[in-house]
Amino acid sequence: VSADTVLAPLRAALDACRATVQKQVCNDIGRRLTVLEDAWAQGKLSAPVRKRMSLLVQELQQQHWDAADDIHRSLMVDHVNEVSQWMVGVKRLIAEMRELPTGE
Repeated sequence: VSADTVLAPLRAALDACRATVQKQVCNDIGRRLTVLEDAWAQGKLSAPVRKRMSLLVQELQQQHWDAADDIHRSLMVDHVNEVSQWMVGVKRLIAEMRELPTGE
């Protein structure tokens, strides 16, 4: 799984939230995504973490919020040392995406 496969949709989700979410919150999420990107680039993330982040992003793109939340939770439990610095941002992003008005 490439970093871009995971980070591009997360950044797109963040951009989608910018209109409705406080600037400070968006900046914090953005900072945490950068921490994730750096960790990925430096090879600090194990294969299971990269794989699950890829699954999490797929669930997000399909608007399966609960499934994305479950993956997030399992990562926090199983890999807390690897994900603790940036996962809060991903969790917040899931929560904000869930609140966005859909086109319906």
